[in-house]
Amino acid sequence: MMGDRVDLFRGWYFKCQSRSQTLAVIPAAHRSGRGGSSSVQLVTDGGAWSFDFPYEAYREYTRGFGVRVGENVFDEAGIRIRLKNDACSAEGEVRFGRLTPIRYDIMGPFQYIPFMECRHSVVSMIHPVAGEICVNGDVFSFRGASGYIEGDRGRSFPREYIWTQCHFKDGSLMLSAADIPMSGLRFTGVIGVILWRGREYRMATYLGARALKIADRQVIVRQGDRLFTARLIEKQPHPLNAPVGGKMSRTIHESAACKARYRFEIGGEPVFDFTTDRASFEYEYNE
Repeated sequence: MMGDRVDLFRGWYFKCQSRSQTLAVIPAAHRSGRGGSSSVQLVTDGGAWSFDFPYEAYREYTRGFGVRVGENVFDEAGIRIRLKNDACSAEGEVRFGRLTPIRYDIMGPFQYIPFMECRHSVVSMIHPVAGEICVNGDVFSFRGASGYIEGDRGRSFPREYIWTQCHFKDGSLMLSAADIPMSGLRFTGVIGVILWRGREYRMATYLGARALKIADRQVIVRQGDRLFTARLIEKQPHPLNAPVGGKMSRTIHESAACKARYRFEIGGEPVFDFTTDRASFEYEYNE
């Protein structure tokens, strides 16, 4: 069901965003010891909720990309959900247009290293989204909206990390910098993709990228003559569950739509420099 049996958790992040609304859905399976469970987490501009399911309710497609959790469907064609607990009721369907995958695995050669704490994947940097999902009576109506899909699997989320994703005029970006344990040592690993006017720029540790600064809700990454900066200006955090040894016992905070500034330079010349209130951001560094 979960592919590599070393994995103790496996989850997917589906983000849908219009000019005024943001909704992300996270189907996942997780196991620890003899126990296991699955879940669907929902995060919007205004809140976050978690829905619990038996471990067996999580099913990944044997062909193509997709997953089901109970009667809820998440795949390359779209999302169909019907979720209800004491705190939240969510129901609806959105459809996806053509996905935009990256050129090759975001982990690069690290995909072949066994027993990594967490492995990341990017399914689509940007794609059209259309449809409606109702959450506690609020209708999230997507027309001419954009989507993003990524995934994580492994044993635990990194001890400390920063993650951000944003759609913007002529492009889309994602970047993560995290504390990585490996063979008794620890280092800061970087993975990121900037899609700008049809061209893909990748920044990653295995290509020589390094984090010059991670502090004050900001990350600065250099790779050769490329310099990328992401700064969280005003957060709008909502709690989400995250895995530790396969058990969803950690609380992280995601701002699904918040104010941030992004700057990208090549050879000292700015490619773009903008501030947006539609950024998604997780800043899990202790300061």
